[in-house]
Amino acid sequence: MGITIDVTDHIAEVVVDVPPVNALPVAGWFELADALTAAGRDPDVRVVVLAAEGKGFNAGVDIKEMQSTEGFTALVGANQGCAAAFAAVYDCPVPVIAAVQGYCLGGGIGLAGNADLIVASDDATFGLPEVKQGALGAATHLARLVPQQRMRQLVYTAEHATAQELASYGTVLTVVPREQLRMAARVVAAQIAAMDPTVIRAAKASLNGIDPVDVKRSYRFEQGFTFELNLAGVSDQARDAFVDRRDRWAAETPDA
Repeated sequence: MGITIDVTDHIAEVVVDVPPVNALPVAGWFELADALTAAGRDPDVRVVVLAAEGKGFNAGVDIKEMQSTEGFTALVGANQGCAAAFAAVYDCPVPVIAAVQGYCLGGGIGLAGNADLIVASDDATFGLPEVKQGALGAATHLARLVPQQRMRQLVYTAEHATAQELASYGTVLTVVPREQLRMAARVVAAQIAAMDPTVIRAAKASLNGIDPVDVKRSYRFEQGFTFELNLAGVSDQARDAFVDRRDRWAAETPDA
């Protein structure tokens, strides 16, 4: 369990396994950022596959940790950790392929949205539940996955989009059965790994250089509104309600 790196055939697989739902605590976000950075710095690595074990790709931040920590320490840490992990995907000097299964929520959108390519399982869904938790963020990354008005509707309603919908926009490269996901990601990765590594690294740098949106600055702007909502007390109430609902659901479905 935790975050692991395995390198074979010039492909680094960074795998997140943090039960029960891959919702990362503050330390986990920084650990993920470090793992992605290390993979990109390895001269033997030509492409990174970011994947996960368990039911879903990523469920965002650990709300329970945030609510059990006095003051704003966990909030600030989560914001900084998410920013670091998202930036590590974007700034990775080699292409990053996100292999998304099940739910991709909150921070998961930041990771997938900053990836160069996405391969998804046929049960994958993408969403930002932040408004239900008194927070904002990662609309910057969702806007890289769906059209502008669809992004706004998903933010305002906290609804989810399917992998099939994203494939229709061309932002998900391919949709496969879950049991084929990791192999499908490796097939794409192998195509990239077969190219000249110096050229691929230059291509990644050049594509980031012509990006029309500064994703790091844009995301930090969004986070400012989350701080305002926390200072107003709205966020704390929303997170308490979320934890209560999750605990009651877990008690009613112990095998979930």
